[in-house]
Amino acid sequence: MGIILVLVLFTAYVVMQETRVQMHWRSLVADGDLRAIREIVDGEAEHWRSSRVPKGVHALLWHGIQTVELVDVTPTGARLSCSAEGEYSVVGGKRIETSSPLNEGMKITLKLAEMVLYDIPNVKLDHVQIDVYTAFRDDVGHAEPRCILSTLIERSVVEHIDWELTTPPEFIEMNDGRFMDPDGGLITVEPLIWQSAPAAATDDPEPESGA
Repeated sequence: MGIILVLVLFTAYVVMQETRVQMHWRSLVADGDLRAIREIVDGEAEHWRSSRVPKGVHALLWHGIQTVELVDVTPTGARLSCSAEGEYSVVGGKRIETSSPLNEGMKITLKLAEMVLYDIPNVKLDHVQIDVYTAFRDDVGHAEPRCILSTLIERSVVEHIDWELTTPPEFIEMNDGRFMDPDGGLITVEPLIWQSAPAAATDDPEPESGA
């Protein structure tokens, strides 16, 4: 009986401590603490990078999710970058591209937006900007990552959509994603301008002007 009582008390203590920790993080986020928001979002991104492919998720899509990097945060949003690669298959003895990096980038943007807006604990962001890059090679074979898709997703725009039934192109169009795809070609674009958090106000008084 004594052992059971000890186990019950220990479990209750652990639950209380975990609850206090979660409340602490939520309080920091509610106060707009950028360091806390960055740590939470970056920690979740690190978790995705080290996780196995979830059941029902295409391996190439998850590989794109695992390339995510946190670029910046504000009290209400986050900017992320990731990489996309084309999908290839062997048809008739020839290796052909069955899905372009841009198509894969749209899939990654849709999935990543859902994860950022709904799967990160203790943080409820109003918007997320996702910039997708792919490698372009020069004449001597040097690879340079360049942006091919940039999308700012507002929670208010997507909160009522069916994430399973919405196609990646529909999602990008819905959120005015920036890309260029003439005749199936691949062209770089400039990422959308990100509105960084304003500099913190100081308590120092304004210097008095001379008489």
